[in-house]
Amino acid sequence: MSEKEKPKAVVVGGSIAGVACAHSLITAGWEVVVLEKSSSTTTTRSPTGAGLGLDPLAQRLVQSWLGRPDLLHNSTLPLTVDLNQATVSEKKVSWTLARDENLKFRAALWADLHALLYNLLPSNIFFWGHLFLSFCTSDDKKSVKIKAKVLQTDEIIEIAGNLLVAADGCLSSIRQNFLPDFKLRYSGYCAWRGVLDFTGNENSETVTGIRRAYPELGKCLYFDLGSCTHGVLYELQNRRLNWIWYVNQAEPELQRNSVTMQVSSEMVHKMHQEAEKVWVPELVGVMKETKDPFLNFIYDADPLEQIFWDNVVLVGDAAHPTTPHGLRSTNMSILDAAVLGKCLAKWGAENLQSALREYQSIRLPVVSKQVLHARRMGRIKQGLLLPDRKPFDPKSATSEDCQDLQQQNMPFFNDVPMILM
Repeated sequence: MSEKEKPKAVVVGGSIAGVACAHSLITAGWEVVVLEKSSSTTTTRSPTGAGLGLDPLAQRLVQSWLGRPDLLHNSTLPLTVDLNQATVSEKKVSWTLARDENLKFRAALWADLHALLYNLLPSNIFFWGHLFLSFCTSDDKKSVKIKAKVLQTDEIIEIAGNLLVAADGCLSSIRQNFLPDFKLRYSGYCAWRGVLDFTGNENSETVTGIRRAYPELGKCLYFDLGSCTHGVLYELQNRRLNWIWYVNQAEPELQRNSVTMQVSSEMVHKMHQEAEKVWVPELVGVMKETKDPFLNFIYDADPLEQIFWDNVVLVGDAAHPTTPHGLRSTNMSILDAAVLGKCLAKWGAENLQSALREYQSIRLPVVSKQVLHARRMGRIKQGLLLPDRKPFDPKSATSEDCQDLQQQNMPFFNDVPMILM
């Protein structure tokens, strides 16, 4: 590689992990190409995109890539309170189990965050409608060739680079090349999810009712715990409410390439009927008024022993599929991207193996513990068995039991890697 020639990374996946890597690697002096099988950015940001919580470090990193702190601030709302409360369905009453007023997260809609990151990247680096097929690494491990299919024409193209970044999600086909026996682990429950857009209906009975029942919306991350179930509720910018309801059930038959299920109107109607037995009427009202709720089946995976091979590296959900209970998935993806960029800048393309080894040594111990903690948190909140404790019951839980519900118990919760200092 000549002095003036930039090293080149091919990122597979145009989701938040992929666009975060594009920012971080461009900052590190790399040329970047992003392959995404969706036909355009609007299809990547599907209507089933939902809410997420950004931790302080992820906020800082996103702001550094955007160059204008106000952009992120103006498209998110604060989440300063982490509130876990018990709900007794028969009496429709709630009481506090655990409260932390020092959360410092911000709530974003997935599509809004993706748009912020995407819109400040050069549009010509994105290859939309390109399905990754295969790759091969050169004998000297200094280059990698990627084959992809242009979905509109069925043409097969080749792209050469120095580094392949797998940001292709929890069902990563690139990871499968190195770990053919790898399987996701079903958590034992699914999640009904939805975002209610109440634009123009701010004074409706549904909205005034939910604000009465949940008076700290706009700054609070609410967790409602019932008997062997729990729900999540928080407000998003631009008059939207994000809700999730976790339901214990057997693993379904899913299409191989998705953990989300298309739902029928009959399934939605049945969900509404079940919700009436479990949640306060104000929350049920929000669920009923939400257009196009969807069903996610919750999977994670036991931590991997490595997340790079030669000049192929995993980031985001490809590296560490996780359950959502620690608000980790997006935060881990952003931090992966930032650390990878810093390691590449520090070592240079000529020392790629050293850079990837350092990236792995910084990220792997952290994400491994966080994935397992999120798994445990989910099982506690769903009243499922754990080897070292009785199933959690909000009606009889001690204050010590309830401390386990808080986000601040996540390992490395306030940790900032030295390389980002």
